[in-house]
Amino acid sequence: MRSNKKSLLAGLVGKGILKSRTPEMHMAEAEAQGMRAVYKLIDVDAFAGEVPSLAELVRAAELSGFDGLNITYPYKIEILPLLDELSDNARAVGSVNTVVFRNGKRFGHNTDLWGFAEGFRRGMDGVPRLNVLLIGAGGAGVAVAHALADCGVAELTIFDADTMRAQALAEQVQTNRPNVQATAISAITKDVADQLNGIVNATPVGMAKSPGTPFPAVFLRPDVWAADIVYFPLETEFLAHARATGCRVLPGSGMALFQAVRAFELFTGCEADPVRMKATFDAFDTVSQATAKA
Repeated sequence: MRSNKKSLLAGLVGKGILKSRTPEMHMAEAEAQGMRAVYKLIDVDAFAGEVPSLAELVRAAELSGFDGLNITYPYKIEILPLLDELSDNARAVGSVNTVVFRNGKRFGHNTDLWGFAEGFRRGMDGVPRLNVLLIGAGGAGVAVAHALADCGVAELTIFDADTMRAQALAEQVQTNRPNVQATAISAITKDVADQLNGIVNATPVGMAKSPGTPFPAVFLRPDVWAADIVYFPLETEFLAHARATGCRVLPGSGMALFQAVRAFELFTGCEADPVRMKATFDAFDTVSQATAKA
C-alpha cells in the first residue's frame, strides 16, 4: 500500500478517554513514515459547560480539515446517521469506530472487528471455543460478537444490562454468522458460568472511571479463559481475578493495537507497521514503571 500523503490530522471522540494510547500510536507511526502528524483527544468529559453534540463535534473536525476520526464509547452506534457511506464491515455489524473524511463525504468503517479478531488469534491460539460468554452488546460488543464468530466460537451467550439489546445482538449474529448459535441471557448465573469455555468483557466496566468487574469472581474456574477490551488500566479487576484463579487471560491491548493499525491505513492510505505501533503502545508501561520507581 503506497501513498504520497505528507501529514496526518485526526482525533478520537469519546467519554473518559484522556488515558488513551491511540494518539501516540498514530503520531509515532506517521512520523516514522515521514509525515507531520497531529492526533487530538476529544473527550466530552473534559468540556467545561455545555457539551457539544456528536454532530457538532464531527462537523467541527470536518471543517478543520481532519483526515478522519476514531469514535469510541458511547458513540459507536450514535455516529451512524451522521455518515454518508458505510463499509461492508460497518454495515454488517451496525457500529462504526473510524470515520474518514474524503471528497466531501464521511465514510464509516469498523476496525474493532478485525482488531479484536487479530488480537485473539495471536493471543489465544488453541483455546476451547465451544461456549463463550460475551458481556456487553453496545457498539464494541457488536464488533466483538462478530469477531468471536469469525474466530470459531460455536455457541455465543450474550449478556447486557439491557436485555432487549442483548437479544437484538443475538439475532443479528445469527443472521450475519449462521454457523454460530447465539443466545441472549438476562442474568449471569452459576449454571451459565459452569458451561463456559471463555468470557469476554466488552463493556466499560473496569476502566478507571467505571471500577468493578462485569463477571462474578466466584464463578471463575482455572480452565476458563478471560478477555477484556478495556486497556486503561491494562490489568482490569476482571482480569486480575481471572489471573489469580489460574485462567488464561487476554488484555485489551491486542484489540487497541490492531484496530489502530487498520484505522491508520484508512486515514493515510499507507500500510502501518504493527510491531512499531506495539512498541509505542508498550512504551506507556515502561514510562509508568519508571515513574513509580522515581
